[in-house]
Amino acid sequence: MLLDELGPQYWWPADTAFEVVIGALLTQQTKWTNVEKAIIGLKGNNLLEVQALADADIELLEELVKCCGFYRQKASRLKEIATFFAQQGIENVFSMPVEELRKIMLSLKGIGNETADSIVLYAANKPKFVIDAYTTRMMKCIGIQGNYMQLQRMFEAELPEDIEIYKEYHALIVEYSKVYCGRNRCDECILKELNENGH
Repeated sequence: MLLDELGPQYWWPADTAFEVVIGALLTQQTKWTNVEKAIIGLKGNNLLEVQALADADIELLEELVKCCGFYRQKASRLKEIATFFAQQGIENVFSMPVEELRKIMLSLKGIGNETADSIVLYAANKPKFVIDAYTTRMMKCIGIQGNYMQLQRMFEAELPEDIEIYKEYHALIVEYSKVYCGRNRCDECILKELNENGH
């Protein structure tokens, strides 16, 4: 239904896997338009390379990510994750089995379930379905409730284990929710009959 309504989304918009990691950290509690501004600034300063970001001046970094909010915290976390990847090797980390990779991402400061799974799915290209606030809200509206892990297990059990489907599905939920849920256009929602019909 969402695909028919919106068409394919081609997520995640990034040139490299490391850029996806940066975007996933920066997008916490802010709009993507702010992340784009920060990424342009980081690119302009050649800081979208692992080692360059690990070695970056923290004050410059804070300035470049200021538009994303929580800029001191985000700047130090960017440096920390870049240092981690510089030491471990990004290819080595991303070649780990999915559950091991997820555990390692969660062990890093400032990375919770949603950010970890975004990195696993969109940067490492491994099958983990991303749940976010939009997904939780959409599911609740059609009569399905659960915490992050419960909803994730449900999606992963019901869908084929397909990375491209996971990517597209999550992107469609986010884009649809921005237009409808974020603006309380519940009356126009194409999903409302799913709940009413008890499907």
